[in-house]
Amino acid sequence: MSEPYFQQLFAERIGGSQYGKSTEIYKFEKIKRAKRKALADHPERALLDFGIGENDEMADPSVRQIMAEEINKLENRGYADNGCLEYKQAVSRFMKRRFGVDLDPVSEINHCMGSKTALAMIPEAFINPGDVTLMTVPGYPVAGTHTRYCGGEVWSLPLVEENDFYPDFSTIPADVLRRAKLLVTNYPNSPTGQLGTVEFYKQVIEFARANDLVVVQDAAHSMFSFRERPMSFLEVPGAKEVGVEIHSMSKGWHMIGWRLGWVCGHERLVRAFSDIKDNSDSGQFLAIQKSAVRALDDDSIPDRARAKYLRRLQKLVATLRKCGFTCEVPGGTYFLYTKAPVGIKGGRAFGSAEEVSQYLITEQSICTVPWDNAGSYLRFSVTYQAPTEADEDALMAALAERLINDHFEF
Repeated sequence: MSEPYFQQLFAERIGGSQYGKSTEIYKFEKIKRAKRKALADHPERALLDFGIGENDEMADPSVRQIMAEEINKLENRGYADNGCLEYKQAVSRFMKRRFGVDLDPVSEINHCMGSKTALAMIPEAFINPGDVTLMTVPGYPVAGTHTRYCGGEVWSLPLVEENDFYPDFSTIPADVLRRAKLLVTNYPNSPTGQLGTVEFYKQVIEFARANDLVVVQDAAHSMFSFRERPMSFLEVPGAKEVGVEIHSMSKGWHMIGWRLGWVCGHERLVRAFSDIKDNSDSGQFLAIQKSAVRALDDDSIPDRARAKYLRRLQKLVATLRKCGFTCEVPGGTYFLYTKAPVGIKGGRAFGSAEEVSQYLITEQSICTVPWDNAGSYLRFSVTYQAPTEADEDALMAALAERLINDHFEF
C-alpha cells in the first residue's frame, strides 16, 4: 500500500515524515495491553488496579444538583471565553480562605479547561526557538512537550531520594541557564509525593529573580497534603512577582471529567495566558463553572477527599511493608512512589521498574505504573474502585496474598 501524499507534510514536532511509523510503545499503552492480556489469560483472577490516576467517585451531590439546574438556563448556552466572574470570585474567596492569598478575581485569576490545557498554553507565551524550560522529573510532561512544539528545549531536573525529591538547581549548566525562561515545578509532587515548603519556595523565588525566570507551579494535588496543611506557592512573599500557580478541580473535588481549573498569580502573566487561551478555546461551559462555585465554597468536599485517600495510603503502606517493601505514607498526592525490587530471591532479576511492572501485571494481575526517569520506582495509586472500607480491606488482603510469597529483593 502506498503512503498517503501528506506523509511528507507532518510537522517535525510530531515526527515529520516518519509520523505514524514508529513501533515504540508508550508505557501506558504497554500497561493497557498487559491488563487486557491478564484479564483474558486469567479470568478467574480479579485485576488489582493501582495504575489508575483519577478519582474513583463522582462530584459531590450538591455540586451535581447545581449542574442540573444551571444546564437548563438559557443564559448559560453561549461561549464562556475568558469570562464567568462568579467562578473567578469563588476562586478568590477560596485562595484567601485556605491560603491567605489575596487575588483580584478580574486581573489575577482566569479559568482553564483543566490544568493540562494551561500547562500546554503557557509555553506559547514565552518560548521562542532555542529557549529552555526547566522541568522537574519524573512528572507531568505537557509543558515540556509544548516547549518543544515551540522550538524550545527542555532541561530535566531529576528528583532523587538523596535530595528529598527536590531539584538541585546547581546542576544546570551556565549555557542552559542563560537560555532558560520557564521553571516548572509541581508540589505536592506527582508522583514522588514530596511537599512544597516555605523554605523551598523561597529558594525558587530567589533562583527565579537571579536568573530572570517565570515560575509555573503545578498545584493539581494541592488539597492532598498529609504531613502539613495544604499550602500555596503564592503564600510566600515575592511569589506573585515571579510566577503563576495552576490549580485543578479534578483531584480535590472529584471533578475529573468536568475539565476545570484556574491560573492565578501576577496580573501580566495571567493576561498572557488569557491571550493565548482566547485564541485556543472558547472557555469551559458556563454551567460547569457555576457548579464549581458551589464546590469551592464548601471546604468539607476536599477535606473529605483528603481523609479518604490518606486512609487508603496508610492501608497500602502497611500491606506493602508486610511484603518486603520499604515505604512510608507520602507527604501528599494519592500516589505511593516506592523503590522497585531488583529481583526475587532465588529467582529472576529485574533490570528496571518497567520489568517489575510487567511481571506484576502478567504473573499476579496487579497493575502499577513504572518510573525509571530518576531511579527505578513503582507508582501505586489509591484511586481504585472500592465503595466501602470493607472493600478496601478486602483489596489489601488480596494484594498481600499475591505478593507475600514472592520474596522480593531490594
